Amino acid sequence: MYINLLADQAPSGENAGGVMGTVMYIGMIVLMFVVMYFIMIRPQRKKQKEEEKMRNNIQIGDEILTIGGFYARVISIKEDALIIESVSDHSKQKVARWAVQQNLTIHDEG
Repeated sequence: MYINLLADQAPSGENAGGVMGTVMYIGMIVLMFVVMYFIMIRPQRKKQKEEEKMRNNIQIGDEILTIGGFYARVISIKEDALIIESVSDHSKQKVARWAVQQNLTIHDEG
């Protein structure tokens, strides 16, 4: 019975400390998500934008590397596909634009 009486008469300062602790906990969670955004998500989005820009700037005659490790030269460009020619045996293939990993031809930006 003694314990119940003390629990019912808890000072209001302890209750306010509990609320502050909860606010601090939520603030730390929000801060953690903000840090994760700047460490992981933002650089990934920047890299995706650069890759998309590289794929959109491919020109006829560029030498490319596909995601499958295939070196080729672009001989025709469609809306979402490229016709490429193998460097080694000059065979022609059609590949999706998203399958280009790297453009090996250096262009002047200007």
